Amino acid sequence: MYLKRKIDQYLQEWKAGENRKPLIVKGARQIGKTESIREFAKANYSSFIEINFVEEPKYKTIIEEGYAAVDIIKNISRIDPDKKFIPQDTLILFDELQEFPEIATSLKFFCQDGRFDVICSGSLLGISYQRIESNSVGYKNDYLMYSMDFEEFLWAKGYSDEVIDEMLDHMIKGTPFPEGQLNVYQNLFLDYCILGGLPGVVKEYIQTDTFEGTLQIQRQLLADYEEDIRKYAEGVDQTRILNVFHHIPIQLAKDNKKFQISKVAKGARFKDYRGCIEWLKDAGLVNICYCLQFPELPLRGNYDEGKYKLYYFDTGMLVAMLDEEAQEDLRANKNMNVYKGALYENIVAEALIKCGYELYYYKKENATLEEDFFVRSMDKLIPIEVKAANGRSKSLRTLIDRDKYPDITFGIKLVKGNIGIENGIHTFPYFCTFLIKRYIKSL
Repeated sequence: MYLKRKIDQYLQEWKAGENRKPLIVKGARQIGKTESIREFAKANYSSFIEINFVEEPKYKTIIEEGYAAVDIIKNISRIDPDKKFIPQDTLILFDELQEFPEIATSLKFFCQDGRFDVICSGSLLGISYQRIESNSVGYKNDYLMYSMDFEEFLWAKGYSDEVIDEMLDHMIKGTPFPEGQLNVYQNLFLDYCILGGLPGVVKEYIQTDTFEGTLQIQRQLLADYEEDIRKYAEGVDQTRILNVFHHIPIQLAKDNKKFQISKVAKGARFKDYRGCIEWLKDAGLVNICYCLQFPELPLRGNYDEGKYKLYYFDTGMLVAMLDEEAQEDLRANKNMNVYKGALYENIVAEALIKCGYELYYYKKENATLEEDFFVRSMDKLIPIEVKAANGRSKSLRTLIDRDKYPDITFGIKLVKGNIGIENGIHTFPYFCTFLIKRYIKSL
């Protein structure tokens, strides 16, 4: 069973390009990179050559005679004479690139040769990407893949693009969803929040139409990520990285969700742990949300790198980290407010990243003014408030009304309720978050 993904369309467009370069697909492990590339190859090429440098380390010898495409092809065929190289009709996949970044040097020569299409893929590529980039600069394209977003989840459940277009139309016109429709979408979104977007988990849920076995898969994937940290973390303390990774739910459970290194371990200091946080970000395992110095444009450069919140790259990982009592509360009582709304914030942060946004928040020193997220249009700064319980939005109202924030003319509030637009506050259900970029573009 193959689940439709957004990379599918990108790969078709890449193949249609006349002067296409080799492609590097980046992203965390178990998000479906290899499966999507295999599906694409099956539909578009007569020959597909897949080389996995973890499972088949013998292929690391293919560069012994140099990086020229002709030499590498000859060496691959020497190891496995059954592999067929058909000019203009062959896709070569170099998988688990992080195990053998040296192969990236060959991309220049495959690009110049032009007879075969090449895709490289792997997890944790951010860790060694500087080395990969220096070996292939100018001769490759990059694609950053994420776990499934809510739109892809809806596709998996059988919903069409027309349904998604209708959801966006409701947002643009500001018309509430009919009650029955709202309940259906909210229940689907709750399922997605519990499952997360890792394809192995979603596929189990789709095939059985139950949650049976999904928590076990989530926890096994979590164990796999922890094993990756132990295997690939070099030059920094693996224990410190794991401490940060495990401490995220605890810190998101606080009223003040700012991540505090001093709470991770006794005597811990920011300068000792900064490399750990960057490692987790480069590995694709966490998203960092920086605190703005002041809510105004531009966003880049206008933040304090010492103040930030950390979110898991996939909310399913946060669910897998919950204790037994919180698990039961979430699954039995459908209580998304476990850990004081940590799940709400994590799912919104994840959706914004998958829309292409970077993450920023604001907390005014010695004051109650704070806002969960900020995004921008061409000329506007747009605050986004995530409400775990419906209620007043004092900070959002202040940012919109006060003259001292001229870049802000309206804000978005995400709630469990329905659509409503009033006095500059655009209220949407949580499940609409994946459409925010398209909505802002439509204004």
